[in-house]
Amino acid sequence: MRTPSMLRSPRAPGAALAAVLTVVTVCAGDAVARSYPFGPHTRSVNDLGNQFVPFHARLWDLLHGRADGGLLVNWQSGFGTSFLPDLGTYLTSPFALLVGVFPRDRIDLAVYVVTLVKTGVAAAAMTWLLTALRRGRGREWLAAVLGASYALCGWSVAEAVYNPMWLDGLIAFPLLCLAGEWARTARRPVLGTLLVTLAWVSNFYTAYMATLGAALVLVVRLLLEDGTSRERVRGLVRAVRTVLIGIGLAAPVLVPVFLGTRHAYPGWNREFAPAAWPDVAARLLPATYGFFSPAVFLGTGSLLLACVLAFHRAVPRAERCVWPGLVAAVTLSLQWGPTHLVWHAFATPNGSPFRQTFVLSGLVVIAAWTSVARAWPDRRALLGGGGVLVLIAAAAAPSELVTRWTYPLFAAGLVAAVGALALVRSRRFVVLAAVLLVGAQAGQAAATTAFADRQRLNRLDDYAPWGERQSAQAAAVAGADGWPRYRTDPGIEQSTANDPMLVGGQGGAYYSSHTPDVTTRTFLALGAGWTSRGRALQSLDNPVSDAVFSVGARVHVPRDPHQVWNRPDRRPVTVTRQDVPPLVTVRPSGSGASGWGRSPFRNQEKLLGASVYTLPSTALRSADGSDPADRNASTYAVMPGTYTLSANCPAGSQVFLWAPDLFGTARLGATGELNDIRGDMPARRAGILPLGAGAGRIAVTLRAERAGTVPHQAVGCLDPGRLASAVERLKDTGATRVTVAGSSVHAELPPGTEGVAVLAAPRIAGWSCDGRPADTYLGLVAVPVGGDRTSVDCAFRPPGLRAGTIAGAAALAALLAVTFAPAALARARRRRARTQR
Repeated sequence: MRTPSMLRSPRAPGAALAAVLTVVTVCAGDAVARSYPFGPHTRSVNDLGNQFVPFHARLWDLLHGRADGGLLVNWQSGFGTSFLPDLGTYLTSPFALLVGVFPRDRIDLAVYVVTLVKTGVAAAAMTWLLTALRRGRGREWLAAVLGASYALCGWSVAEAVYNPMWLDGLIAFPLLCLAGEWARTARRPVLGTLLVTLAWVSNFYTAYMATLGAALVLVVRLLLEDGTSRERVRGLVRAVRTVLIGIGLAAPVLVPVFLGTRHAYPGWNREFAPAAWPDVAARLLPATYGFFSPAVFLGTGSLLLACVLAFHRAVPRAERCVWPGLVAAVTLSLQWGPTHLVWHAFATPNGSPFRQTFVLSGLVVIAAWTSVARAWPDRRALLGGGGVLVLIAAAAAPSELVTRWTYPLFAAGLVAAVGALALVRSRRFVVLAAVLLVGAQAGQAAATTAFADRQRLNRLDDYAPWGERQSAQAAAVAGADGWPRYRTDPGIEQSTANDPMLVGGQGGAYYSSHTPDVTTRTFLALGAGWTSRGRALQSLDNPVSDAVFSVGARVHVPRDPHQVWNRPDRRPVTVTRQDVPPLVTVRPSGSGASGWGRSPFRNQEKLLGASVYTLPSTALRSADGSDPADRNASTYAVMPGTYTLSANCPAGSQVFLWAPDLFGTARLGATGELNDIRGDMPARRAGILPLGAGAGRIAVTLRAERAGTVPHQAVGCLDPGRLASAVERLKDTGATRVTVAGSSVHAELPPGTEGVAVLAAPRIAGWSCDGRPADTYLGLVAVPVGGDRTSVDCAFRPPGLRAGTIAGAAALAALLAVTFAPAALARARRRRARTQR
């Protein structure tokens, strides 16, 4: 069997060397920091633990046939949500499939391995690109070092490491540059197109930035390389065609993702602010960390070679001017508002505003390779480049990002790099020079990785890897599961905002960039809590909402000791069960026409179709007996301190507290359980809190740790008897049998049913029932029923799936035409010529 030519290329060993060097360095840095899996410190910070690990856990379930739903619908989260946009945003990288070979309870290790593999592949891809741009005979080993420095850049080890889908952009940039190089030279048109498709399918967000960067590289190559103007134009046209067809092939994923974003709850809008220039200079150096500055650290050796280029007389003058000029222009574009918006698809991101930094790092590495690909720099070039690098280091001195390790590591790396480049001109010392460069690169990168690991734990939320708590929670969910007869919620005492995907069940908790607007607003009306300004929804721990959404089993676990505000808790893992209606119920026609009110208790009643709460008048007193001032006509204003909230509840009531903007604690009476409340609107919103049984005059002790508000109607007194009667009525008129198959729901109804059939799932865009778009019943999927109807069939198709599929098919036809049409035309000409003869 013949080996593919690309694998037989002499570039392959260099690419493999870069990958190994990168992976070993990352592991060494994590081991020094004693980060998972090399120590007790979790690496699951911020969205890595809260989003990406749970999403990979759902991918594992899909690969093993254990997920509720499929590629189109996720029945586990948000009481039913579209999954294809999430898949296209977080999980369509081919490397994500590696999680399937790990045990389910080693999902954190699986994601770590995926991260390592992506980083190593990025190093290999950059090494391949460098030697494709210019062979650099005898210096291929240095291309491997530079490829590793690109994959180990500060952006990679400090930011992308906990946003693993961004690492697909790190891979995409050199691959797209390769595709552009092939288009310029009229080679490998099909492979180049498929690389574009792979990049955009893997992660469209960073692929967009990588495409802009690759376009800049292509323009420079067209300007610098020999050729006529016509040849340059043809090369540019081929490149544009490659990109358009490649993106078109990715349309079945891209269009649903785009429309999923359009239907999502609005995120946080920020104004762009450029970083201080000393901070920009500091992020070029080792052992620095900052969230709002571009992390361009590449290792002193790579930066030195890039600075050398302008002084290296063996390099043509045009290259000595154009490549440094491009690096400078891109650096400035990171700091200017209009170009910042261009880099980020005209929307300032909620988090780090310098997510395109990996493109700048790649350009610096290309400049570094350009300076040595033809010849080693002489003494004059080294002095000039070293001087520039020292000036950059001096410019960083005023920055608070500089640490006590920064300059010692920088100085050691500079000495090693200068020494290596001085020795390498003699063949006898090539090995020593390589050891110096590799050692300096690996040492600085490992130290920066370890420093970033520790800083992230100090500055960001973190989450424990899979352990005893998650195992017990998952076992309890599995033991109680009765889907689709009823839902099993993994509980409000969550480990992450995506516990249903992590430990199983069909809960309300859900956190994604695509959290639907209708889902968030429905949960808001019903009194749910949230974080991330409405993108991370918490479980609705309430018997009324459980009845509405057919939550028949609810898991209760100890508070997560990993969260710093929680107190030690030794309660056992338990499951509470509740008699609930089926997933499909029938309501009277016109009963859901009115909208939501202010009170979540009344909104729950409206959705249930029965009055089950008493809303008493309340009185709030501070510890000194004074009355807090009203913030407005419906809320009290509270400052840090202790308060007593008094109300009267009927006998047999269950007491619930609604204080969405209170950050502190609440307790019913003197002996009730102390409950944490984490409201801090608009970023965080506390959900309705069950306080326990109460009757007559009740007193709720509130402890406010921050300024906030408490509604006047903060107390709801639930009558369990009324709730039970309402549930029985819904069961009597509801579906007699419900079948859920992937993205479709079939419900059999009692004979003679009249009214509106309501599916206990948010009415997100894409639902249809009985062949037409579904109606909405107070935010839920609905369809009118009557006459001889004895069943309802609803199906979900993500918006944009059909249009994306059509666009993908058209792109495939274009690719086939471009690939085979020239050969067909040539054969036709030859046939015509033979006929004429």
